[in-house]
Amino acid sequence: MRLTFTVNDRDETVDDVWEGESLLYVLRERVGLPGSKNACEQGECGSCTVYLDGLPVCSCLVAAGQAEGRRVRTVEGLADGDRLDPVQEAFAECGAVQCGFCTPGLLVQAHDLIDRVPRPSDAEIREALAGNLCRCTGYEKILDAVRLAAARKAAR
Repeated sequence: MRLTFTVNDRDETVDDVWEGESLLYVLRERVGLPGSKNACEQGECGSCTVYLDGLPVCSCLVAAGQAEGRRVRTVEGLADGDRLDPVQEAFAECGAVQCGFCTPGLLVQAHDLIDRVPRPSDAEIREALAGNLCRCTGYEKILDAVRLAAARKAAR
């Protein structure tokens, strides 16, 4: 099957896509965007979260064919060229990145939250990130990073 879709504002065509391939596999292995991570393959950890037509989804649970004609935005697409998104900057500054496996999904979820709720409460941050598992941080630095990113975006 041929898959034609838009990824990070670029039109992409991928040939010979197998019906059972996940969107995650296509993004990582066929399009060359390794940012989204393959951790649980069951939609439990959030490491593979991407935007699909503006909504965050676990790309490991999306059949590649479901992306036909649609728009995908990955963690790589959050940056504006060489300029990182405020969420990406805040994660680096606050030490919210440790092993980095959960980071792509957390960045996409945090980005989505701040776009929807410019000044999220701690409870809103925790709820938004509840589907993203991190084994390294204890989450406090992640919460600090989301608070910082929200404050910076609100100040713009």
